[in-house]
Amino acid sequence: MLQGEFTESQIKILEHFVTNTSNDIFVLRNLPEVIKGALFSRYSRSTLGLRALLLKEFILNEDTAFAAIAGRHTDESSGDNQTMAIQKAQNFYDRILDGYGDDSIGELGGAHLAVENISMLAAKVIEDCRIGGSPLEKSTRYIYFDQKVDGHYLFYQEPILMTSAYREMFLETCNFLFDTYSKLIPPLTAHIEKDFPKDPAISKTAYTAALRAKVLDCLRGLLPAGALTNMGVFGNGRFYESLLQKLNCHNLAEMQEIGKKSHQELSKVIPSFIRRADPRHKHYQGFAQFFETMRSEIQQFAEKHTFEVAQMFQPGVRLVDFDKDGIYKVAGAMLFEHTQGDLQELQKYCRTLPPEELALLLEAACSPRENRRHKSPRALEHASFTFEFLADFGVYRDLHRHRMLTQERQLLTCNYGYYMPQEILGTDMEKDYIQAMERGKTAYDAIAAELPEEAQYVVPMGYNVHWYFHVNLRALQWLCELRSQAAGHPTYRYIAQEMARQVTLALPPFERFFKFVDFNGYELGRLGAEVRQEEKSKAQAPI
Repeated sequence: MLQGEFTESQIKILEHFVTNTSNDIFVLRNLPEVIKGALFSRYSRSTLGLRALLLKEFILNEDTAFAAIAGRHTDESSGDNQTMAIQKAQNFYDRILDGYGDDSIGELGGAHLAVENISMLAAKVIEDCRIGGSPLEKSTRYIYFDQKVDGHYLFYQEPILMTSAYREMFLETCNFLFDTYSKLIPPLTAHIEKDFPKDPAISKTAYTAALRAKVLDCLRGLLPAGALTNMGVFGNGRFYESLLQKLNCHNLAEMQEIGKKSHQELSKVIPSFIRRADPRHKHYQGFAQFFETMRSEIQQFAEKHTFEVAQMFQPGVRLVDFDKDGIYKVAGAMLFEHTQGDLQELQKYCRTLPPEELALLLEAACSPRENRRHKSPRALEHASFTFEFLADFGVYRDLHRHRMLTQERQLLTCNYGYYMPQEILGTDMEKDYIQAMERGKTAYDAIAAELPEEAQYVVPMGYNVHWYFHVNLRALQWLCELRSQAAGHPTYRYIAQEMARQVTLALPPFERFFKFVDFNGYELGRLGAEVRQEEKSKAQAPI
């Protein structure tokens, strides 16, 4: 069915669901995810154009329940009506998705999922699923976390802990941590304001926002990992299937509960995309058995063989491994698309180049860049690095958001010391800060002897956690140039700077790729960003 074959009434129908009815490029609109996913999967094996396919096989097909699912509703029960219609027609969409594609079809539909009142720990588990999802979490930098609801601070009350002998210790420790956090906000604000008074040229709004960010950056280490946060996640169906499987298989009750409730809500919108994550489904049951067996066997092996392996106790960054041939691999890959040569031979050839010629080639990929958003060529992905870190959990949370790399962490503990903000050192606030951190450790040590995973909830975020990154040069360039900017937290700025330094020392020709890493130090680092934001808001305001 070509465009000219649409009748006027058909065009009128289609106009509600596509951005145009005549051009070869258009966007779908006003369609639920289940229909868009099924439409695209059918599209790959049809001679019809997408608009004709939508009209013939979906809008005019009674099996799709199209009118009930995608039609315009004005009554209050329209959401329930749509959900019921999707469920009624689910067999049809299941057949389409099963019959016209593989697992990648799950990437053709998605959903926005709000996950509220979950622990900081749970947020990290959700963000561990890297591909196909985009999470956004409530910020500890811009939001005060000392609010109370019905007289209680907001932290996750882990059910096993709440029925154990550690209940009172857990509750009292978390409340004490929040009390200290709240108590130190006014004196720390006054202290920083005194050391860095407002410049008359800076607006009060920008200064106040930067000051608040500085104070909350310093104090977030007092918050327990069980502190409640909110998340928004956009992901495709394949992402959600993987996420739900991992949540349902997790050892902690909170993750299992999040998985159960998320599946319940996503089933109202994209049921066909996540049906295999249902605990009753054979695919999930097979995955759960595999996952549990694998985890158990690796754990047993680790307990048998690694008890004498040294631990990393010194906070910081360590370059564990890198490819010494990375320079030639990157250079050869840069030439590949501009020649007819064999990749391996091109990389061998680059070994024979004089240093000054090799430098010219690398510089060609670097010198035109005018800012960090000008991304380097994919050839940089041929060099890889492995870093090991010991830094506070708050900083880990910031760096954990980078998804184009391989990362893994150990359990959160109080075994590696904690971060003390410079702004608190040597002040009257230092005693309160130390007392709170030590109290957190006392509770953790007692609980962890019996319940090591549940004990993570009481660990203050200022305690160090042990993790690693395995990352290619291109992703590392982006990470270091982004996270070293003036507005960033000082500790993750240091980590970004240090990764760039260590790569430069190991492979000096790569130094040029870190040209926008900011190695300067800043006091009210967020101030510049707040000023720019205010100027932008003024410029966009109606005259």
